[in-house]
Amino acid sequence: MKHVALIVLYLLSFSVQAERLKDIASVQGVRENQLFGYGLVIGLNGTGDSTAFTSQSFSSMLSRFGVTLPEGVNATSKNVAAVSLTATLPAFSKPGQKIDVTASSIGNASALRGGTLLLSTLKGADGAVYAIAQGNLIVGGLGTNGADGSRTSVNVPTVGRIPNGASVERIVASSFNTGDTLTFNLNRPDFTTAKHVSDKINNLLGPGVATSLDATSIRVSAPRDPSQRVTFLSILENLEVKVAEERARIVVNSRTGTIIIGQHVKVSPAAITHGSLTVTIKEVPPVIGQDGTVTGGETIVSPREGIAIGPNSGHMFVFNPGASLNDIVRAVNQVGAAPGDVMAILEGLKQAGAINADLVVI
Repeated sequence: MKHVALIVLYLLSFSVQAERLKDIASVQGVRENQLFGYGLVIGLNGTGDSTAFTSQSFSSMLSRFGVTLPEGVNATSKNVAAVSLTATLPAFSKPGQKIDVTASSIGNASALRGGTLLLSTLKGADGAVYAIAQGNLIVGGLGTNGADGSRTSVNVPTVGRIPNGASVERIVASSFNTGDTLTFNLNRPDFTTAKHVSDKINNLLGPGVATSLDATSIRVSAPRDPSQRVTFLSILENLEVKVAEERARIVVNSRTGTIIIGQHVKVSPAAITHGSLTVTIKEVPPVIGQDGTVTGGETIVSPREGIAIGPNSGHMFVFNPGASLNDIVRAVNQVGAAPGDVMAILEGLKQAGAINADLVVI
């Protein structure tokens, strides 16, 4: 029978893994900020747009340079395109430092290749200007149009990037140097990991220095002096902390047929039939006997075979108690079950309460 193109990844991390604190948590108040702006890209080779707002923006730009157009004349040019600008302002950025800018066409421009962004402002969520952008675009896409109206493109030619294209103009206020404490927020909330973090810090610096507030946050007493606080944080973020094992979880991608099974996923006694497939999970008692010695022999417990084939060309799989879901998926996959069949079986077992795991469908 034809095998199914099904990928099953079984996570076998039986040992608890230690990670650096900086890799599993972030410091509260130390964060990036998103910037947004609007601008004009000029110098395009006839691939600009012809929208009304681009013409209005182009006219406003000309007027700032003392060029006044006659009344009723629209400033249109296929060498100009209106773009939205986005950038990420890293934490602790100082005026004069450079950041990257991404320009995306918002009109009907066919390509931004070869264009130059005119001086534009980048604002934060509060409406204040935090950076000034200008420069030549690097476009990874390519698009061409045929005389008969045909068109082809490679990647996306209407999005470009300007490395170091913006200069920071304003500092974002941070609470890093205020107060007597620092708070670490775990990237993946977990009560056990939070306790491990606080215990690790207290073992190094003394009891009561770190306190776990909840499954996400750990509050740590810290010096007020900025230089001492930087040194203090440098020591803490390099501590290796044992990360707790994840909850039992099954992730199913219904589009690709991918099934990811966590380490702690087990199944309880149950039976489910789907089409010609029957999966049964029940307790199979072991065989108990002697080792053959006349006197002083030892009792031998031999497990029974855990897989059985049912009649009428159907397929039945009988598993010992505590069988992992990996065993079920592997057995069903061996007889050529489609990914949809496996997913239906998993969903049925979950609805029956036979799986002690979260079933996540993406």
